[in-house]
Amino acid sequence: MEIVRCVRGDIKHSGINQVDVAYAAIAISHSGCRREDLALFDEPDFARAGQTHQMTTSYSIAVYRHVAPILLAGAVLAGCATAPAARHGADTQPLQRLDVVQVAPETDVLTSALAAEFALADADLEAASRDYAKAAQISDDPAIAAQATRVAIAARQWDQARATLARWQGLNPGNMEIRQAHALLDMHDGKADAAYDDLLQLARATDGNGWRLIAQALLRAEDKTQAGTLLERLATPGLLGTKGEVWVAVSQLAQRLGRKPLAQSLADQAVNKFASADTYTWAAQLKLEAGDRIGARALFADALRHDEENTRLRVAYATLLGELGDNAEAARILAQGPQDAYVYAARAAYAARSNDKALIEPLYRELKGLPEPRPGARLDLLGELAELLERKIEALAWYRQVPADDEHSFEAQMRSAVLLDDSGKSAEALALVHELQARAGDDVKQLGDVFLLEAELHSKHQHDDTALAVYDRGLKALPDDTRLLYARALLNDDLDHVDAAVRDLRRVVELKPDDADALNALGYTLADRTEQKTEALSLIQKALTLKPGEPAIIDSLGWAQYRLGHLDEAVTQLKVAYQKQPDAEIAAHLGEVLWVSGHHDEARKIWDQGQKKDAKNKVLLDTIKRLES
Repeated sequence: MEIVRCVRGDIKHSGINQVDVAYAAIAISHSGCRREDLALFDEPDFARAGQTHQMTTSYSIAVYRHVAPILLAGAVLAGCATAPAARHGADTQPLQRLDVVQVAPETDVLTSALAAEFALADADLEAASRDYAKAAQISDDPAIAAQATRVAIAARQWDQARATLARWQGLNPGNMEIRQAHALLDMHDGKADAAYDDLLQLARATDGNGWRLIAQALLRAEDKTQAGTLLERLATPGLLGTKGEVWVAVSQLAQRLGRKPLAQSLADQAVNKFASADTYTWAAQLKLEAGDRIGARALFADALRHDEENTRLRVAYATLLGELGDNAEAARILAQGPQDAYVYAARAAYAARSNDKALIEPLYRELKGLPEPRPGARLDLLGELAELLERKIEALAWYRQVPADDEHSFEAQMRSAVLLDDSGKSAEALALVHELQARAGDDVKQLGDVFLLEAELHSKHQHDDTALAVYDRGLKALPDDTRLLYARALLNDDLDHVDAAVRDLRRVVELKPDDADALNALGYTLADRTEQKTEALSLIQKALTLKPGEPAIIDSLGWAQYRLGHLDEAVTQLKVAYQKQPDAEIAAHLGEVLWVSGHHDEARKIWDQGQKKDAKNKVLLDTIKRLES
């Protein structure tokens, strides 16, 4: 068992009457769409270099605060409708006429701004830009001019952007974002030196906001080569200052703009200047991306020598080691230094993946020795560790101590059902499963988990028809649950119900067309069990595009090539898959293709290695028996 575990401005009531607010509320209710093009001035998340930045946008109702209260007349009329009866002797003639001064739409800021809002809600950037430009020209509010400039640039309405930017600058000349907007327009016009001058002023800002604005501008630039060149000119020690996080952020920006030498240089300098966990982690990540695993490990090792008590650094190093497949070393690194609930759980996960009882046993003793009371998370982890040490009675005892109202209770009860079944108490295990089904109620995730477990318990005892009936019952309760469809497909495939298996897998792909695992499963099944091998290859190739480097998908690709008769290509792909993940099933596939290609000794060697990994693997045993008999 593996342990796995719309920027809305507040209404500024000054200058807006209740009717204005009501109209503003309408604007809010119609402005919640997501539009990446309007992320221009959104703060980038430097900690996630390489990802697209989006914002949920809704524009500040404060832009309407200078609107004349012409709609107050509506409130006057409402008041007239409920006026008290006239005093005796007064003229009781009803109101014949009420003259309300109408404002021409072309001079009404509120009308133009609301029209822009509705256009944004419809993702019509061109119309939004036009209407905001109108509002900006007739309003003295710099917030309207600023928003009009942002929308115009996002919509690539450059003439409007220049006009609204001039208006913005006239109303609020000291705003630093104006420099950013100027730089964007200069870059669009090919005026690199002018853009540099504006960005330079931002880099010199002392409020810590300058580099954020620079990053946004360069990432939004149409010409990334020009943007990279500007960054090369700006990223000097004097301008980067004395904060390690700024150096890391600008290094990440350089990486995103394709300036890898600059990114590496800044990362190395940051390590030398600051020697912080963040600088070491980013420099190591760059080494890893460049294929220098030894260099990445050396950086982390050096970092820990400087700051061996730093938990974040140890966790980052352990993550790297886990990605490199050295789970045992990851667990050992985490065992050093301060411990908390997260570190204990991570140690357990890495120790479990390494299947090293010499790491699991001391962790188990350490957790047992911690002072009571034991929280639910610790009790659950103790149960899992006891299972890994094959102490099933102890594990069951730990799971039973998890309080019923604890968030780990459901998981502990699920594991308890498995342990009861393992100990020969199948009826008790199924009774607990049915109790969990009743408890799950409308929790879709938990209910699906329980159906999956019940079917698995029946399959374990070769009660395959009963297991299929459980899946059917589960899918009646949870129609189109992809986990249940997938599991039923795998069981049907094992039972040679190929058509039923393919039907369920096709449904999973319909529901999740970009799910690499579903595409791979369908592709592999078609390649292995049907004559639809060309479609199978296409599905697997799409899966590999979505999950590059995934060993299971590369194995499927090799197997599909084999089934198409492309032996050389099949051997190439299967060797790659086996090198990445030398498990028994991939060994069976690679060995078969080598055997059919005439390389019997090499095939036997691969099979022997696979049997050392999993001597009972059915696919491997069946392959050897079929080919050597």
